[in-house]
Amino acid sequence: MPRIRPIRTEAIVLRQRPLGDADRICVLFSPTRGRVEAVAKGVRRPLSKLAGHVEPLNRGQFGLAQGRSLHVITDAQTLDAWPSLHDDVDRMTEALSMAELVDRSTDLDVASGPLYMLLKGSLDELARTSSPSVVRRWFTLRFLDQQGYQPELDECVRCRAALGPEGNGYAAADGGAVCPNCHQAGVGQRLSSPVFGLLRYMRRSSCEATTRVRVAADEAAELERHLRLSLEQALDGRLRSSSFTEALERAESYGHSAASVAADREREEQERAAV
Repeated sequence: MPRIRPIRTEAIVLRQRPLGDADRICVLFSPTRGRVEAVAKGVRRPLSKLAGHVEPLNRGQFGLAQGRSLHVITDAQTLDAWPSLHDDVDRMTEALSMAELVDRSTDLDVASGPLYMLLKGSLDELARTSSPSVVRRWFTLRFLDQQGYQPELDECVRCRAALGPEGNGYAAADGGAVCPNCHQAGVGQRLSSPVFGLLRYMRRSSCEATTRVRVAADEAAELERHLRLSLEQALDGRLRSSSFTEALERAESYGHSAASVAADREREEQERAAV
């Protein structure tokens, strides 16, 4: 039987989970292979040469060999470590949220070049921005657009009337904004004029340009709520990273680090795997 040559692919590490005493299963996202689950053998040992290259939120070049059920990582070379993501709690939290969004929305071994470029570009911007949450919200809107869940912002999703700047509502279950008449009839949540304008601006503008827009705290909270509802409609459920964020906020209030929260989550995964 001919020997199958290893696959070489660029990929971003979305997450890991423990396997046995010394290995990890790494979830990679590649522009040509899509989401790939691969075993990194021995990476939990102190002298592993692979360990630094397969950390979550690293981008690298990977060699993959087909195992019985999963790929096996034969070698890896880091292309981008994005150290500022790992050194800052806010950036790390937003990056994990974006990675989880990709993880939950993609199929194994299905190429997704545009989504890969969106994730890579957003992580690049996240690594240098002073507004991490803005980058993640911009990514979320572009993600919805790419995946076919683009919120309607030009016409009312109920009566198809053209939308003006005032008095609109936002109905995530219906796919976007509703006009004042439909909103007054009880459809959707309030969509303030500044947030409506910001959504339209985000759609036509770059991530970098969006980070330069000053947004009041109440408007940011409203925008967050609308995007979260649209994501829940698209992905049929609440994102796990929101639970991570809540756990992180609780931990910080008690003086714990992000590393402690991550370690607790890993122990939980190991305990579930052992059951």
